[in-house]
Amino acid sequence: MKNAARAKAAAAADQPAKVVVARNKKALHDYHIDARYEAGIVLTGTEVKSLRAGRASLVDGFVLIDRGEAWLEGVHIAEYAEGTWTNHAPRRKRKLLLHKTEILKLDAKTKEKGFTIIPLELYFLGSHAKVEIALARGKKEWDKRQTLREKQDMREAQRAMRNRELA
Repeated sequence: MKNAARAKAAAAADQPAKVVVARNKKALHDYHIDARYEAGIVLTGTEVKSLRAGRASLVDGFVLIDRGEAWLEGVHIAEYAEGTWTNHAPRRKRKLLLHKTEILKLDAKTKEKGFTIIPLELYFLGSHAKVEIALARGKKEWDKRQTLREKQDMREAQRAMRNRELA
């Protein structure tokens, strides 16, 4: 029993830490998330340095599948302050590294009406830059209002429970 616990603790220690650089909070408000995928991302040196400094925005980002390859577009990674002529363009297309079967699945789904692929989170897993992308359907205005109402009701219920415990 103790050996199993030690093995589990050692395995957890071997896992690289996840360091989040940017999150797309607006995406959860605007879309119904159907499936999530983790993808590697091809970056230049100055982009990596800029990400390590935490300078990125996923708000306008989306993923396109072109000729069997996934491309991340609209994501802003600020220019590296100490970069010279080798600096990158802030909103350039970046290639995503996914398995072929995942790309084919995503391509088939996005051809259906209403589906899109959006980035949710950009992070480092150890020394590798990763992006979490999601297959999503856009919410209607009433869906957004209903989600906000549910969050507000949940918050009020938690507040009432907390006040009841204190009394």
